[in-house]
Amino acid sequence: MRQAGRYLPEYQKLRQKHTFVEMCTFPDLAVEVSLQPYRRFGFDAVIVFYDILFLAAAMGAPLEFTDQGPVFRQPIRRRPEVESLRQPDLESLEPAVGTGAILESLRRIRAEVPDGTSVLGFAGAPFTVASYLVEGSFQRSGDRIKRLLHEDPELVHGLLEKLASVTGEYLAAQVAAGADAVQLFDTWAGLLGAADFREFALPYQKAVLDRVAQTGAPTILYVKGGAHLLGELAKSGASVLSLDWRQSLPEVRRTLGAGIGLQGNLDPASLFAPPETVKQKVAALLDSMQRDPGYILNLGHGILPETPLASVEALVETVRNRE
Repeated sequence: MRQAGRYLPEYQKLRQKHTFVEMCTFPDLAVEVSLQPYRRFGFDAVIVFYDILFLAAAMGAPLEFTDQGPVFRQPIRRRPEVESLRQPDLESLEPAVGTGAILESLRRIRAEVPDGTSVLGFAGAPFTVASYLVEGSFQRSGDRIKRLLHEDPELVHGLLEKLASVTGEYLAAQVAAGADAVQLFDTWAGLLGAADFREFALPYQKAVLDRVAQTGAPTILYVKGGAHLLGELAKSGASVLSLDWRQSLPEVRRTLGAGIGLQGNLDPASLFAPPETVKQKVAALLDSMQRDPGYILNLGHGILPETPLASVEALVETVRNRE
C-alpha cells in the first residue's frame, strides 16, 4: 500500500533532519525515501513518496502539516471557495503552485530501478480530497462532508467535477513521467451508503480512471471500509481493486468473476504477531488465492509505524518461497 515509511530505521534517521514536507517535495529526499523499502526488502514495485493533499494545495487550498496531521485552515464550504480553486501547474516544483516534485521523483526512480520492477504513482480520489477540503482535517468523523451532500449537493458536485478533471490530468502526467501503474485512494468513500456512493464518489472515480486508461497504464482503486460497496467498485473501470481486511478474497473473486485484479488484504496489525505467526497468516492468504493469477498480495491498508522489521521480512520470505 504505502511502502516508504515510519517503520524503517533509515527513514526515521532521515526524518530527524527534515520535515515531512521537505521529504515529499525535495526530489533528492523523496527518491531516497521511495527506494529505502525496495533496497531493504526487494519488493516488486516502488511507490513514489508524496502526499495526496499536495494536489489540492497546488490548486490554491492553503495546507499545513501539524502534529495532528494535515490541516486546511480555510475549509471549502461555499461556492466562491470552490470557484477559487485553480488549475495547478503540474510541472512547478513549488508545492503551493504545482506538483512537479512528484513528477521529477518518478522520473528519477524509473531511471534507478530495473525494468522488471514496477514504479507506482498515486492520487487521492475526488471524494476523499473533497472531504479533507470540506472538513478542514480528518480529526472529525466526516459529519461535515456528509451534511453538505444533503444541504448543497450542487456545490459538492461542482467541487468533485473540478477535482476529477485535475486529478485525471495529474495521474496521466505521472504515467508520462515514468509510473507503470497508478493508484487511486478513495479512503473516505467508505463513509457513504450505496446510493450516495453512486452519486458522489463512483462517477468521479470513473472520470479519473477513464482519463488514465487513455494512457494505457493499469489502475488500482482502494476504498477503506468499502465491503458494502463491492458491486459498485467493480463498475469504476479500475484494473485492480485493493481491498482491506474486512472481506474474504475468495468470496470477492466468486462475486466479481475473473475480469478484474484483486490486491490485499492482510490486516496491517497482524504484522505485530511473531514472525512464525506472520508466515502462517501470509501462507493461509496465499493458499486461499493460489489458483488466482489476478491476485497481488499486499496489506489491507498502510503499514503501521512501529511494525517489526522481522515481520515484514517474514512476509516477504513467505511470498518468495512460493515463487
